[in-house]
Amino acid sequence: MRIVVTGSAGFIGSHLVAKLLKEGHIVAGIDNLNSYYDTKLKDDRLKNISDFIEQKNINMKNYSFEKIDLKFFPEVYNFLSSFRPDVIYHLAAQAGVRYSLENPHSYIDNNLNATVNLLESSAQLDINKIIFASSSSVYGTNDKVPFKEDMVTDTPVSTYAASKKSCELLCFAYHNLYKINFNILRLFTVYGPWGRPDMAPFIFTKSIIDRQAISVFNKGEMKRDFTYIDDVVDGFVLCLDNNYGYEIFNIGNGKTVELKEFIRITEDLVGIKANKNYQPNQKGDVLQTFSSTKKAKDMIGYEPKFTIEKGMEFFVNWYLDYYKISL
Repeated sequence: MRIVVTGSAGFIGSHLVAKLLKEGHIVAGIDNLNSYYDTKLKDDRLKNISDFIEQKNINMKNYSFEKIDLKFFPEVYNFLSSFRPDVIYHLAAQAGVRYSLENPHSYIDNNLNATVNLLESSAQLDINKIIFASSSSVYGTNDKVPFKEDMVTDTPVSTYAASKKSCELLCFAYHNLYKINFNILRLFTVYGPWGRPDMAPFIFTKSIIDRQAISVFNKGEMKRDFTYIDDVVDGFVLCLDNNYGYEIFNIGNGKTVELKEFIRITEDLVGIKANKNYQPNQKGDVLQTFSSTKKAKDMIGYEPKFTIEKGMEFFVNWYLDYYKISL
């Protein structure tokens, strides 16, 4: 297939590009390479894709990268018109719950407006399948667990969550209007090698190694459904071959890990005790995420394989290697 991956220099996007190329698809990655976090990490992910292509003897003609900002409609339309994809994976977004409290306009521009540009271009060009990366944050104040896809998601507690829910609704509107097929994947706390520096696995590992205090909210009694990157990528790839009109799937591990247990696992892997700074819960954070993956298993064959212990071992080993740290 001819496939576009938006956000291809991102954590999940770069892993997905490599997997799709390995399976023989023709992939065009696009990203605006913004400075939300260190762009060197994004550049190195792109280099890692090139190295992967060389190592696996993949035809270089099967891969291309373009620096494109989805906020600008002509850029999006012209690119898609030229490449003519069979499928679009839309992963590009302004991420981060806490950052959304300080920079709400970035989420309207980079999530809603960018998504409208992509959807409108797809409608005009008769592109009929989009796989969209949503977030577990859309479940908001739901306190019944595990979270199921048919739950009401009208109570987001952050601008980020509200923007993701709004994008889901835009996708449904374009499905209704133009019969574009959509798979919406609600992702649960993705982690692993090449991960984002603003997320807990990265923050805690770095701070513990550097002997810096880590902020532990709500006494460490928050729970998260941590999902290893390879499981998430499998979920995306499993969506390629179905013709569902509009379906939402949870992509999680189907288990919860308490924050204080997650810190203990990280301490054990690094071999250093964390200096903990206990703080009350932050605005925009939910106390628990917990996915039901039954629908994804039944309809696309999704089955997570990685435990938090094994996944964090892979992450810590990558972190030590990438930053050339010897403990």
